[in-house]
Amino acid sequence: MSNRLLRVNELLQREISAYLHSRHSSEAVAITITGVQITGDLREAKVFYSVLGDAAAAAKAGKWLLGKRDEIRETVAKQVVLRHVPLLAFVHDNHAPRTLRIETLLGEIDRSEKKP
Repeated sequence: MSNRLLRVNELLQREISAYLHSRHSSEAVAITITGVQITGDLREAKVFYSVLGDAAAAAKAGKWLLGKRDEIRETVAKQVVLRHVPLLAFVHDNHAPRTLRIETLLGEIDRSEKKP
């Protein structure tokens, strides 16, 4: 992936996250924008999010984000200078629980190796 695409991904992630937590702070308090993956032509972007809670909370957050998609896109258009404002698709990023589990297991292994 080119440096330009990486910079655009990071910029979109930052702007979407800032907008959600400034404009919709009470609704978006449990939502974290974990990444953005934009296509090479800059017309479509997958916005990855994680949610504190179970699968029901993730589904609820997904529906809420889908409802706010056009509003978020308009704000991004005002804040970010791009020739084409990408169409946003929100995708639940469920790597956080798996990552936490791996870190816990690695911590247990580390503690067991330190015991004589």
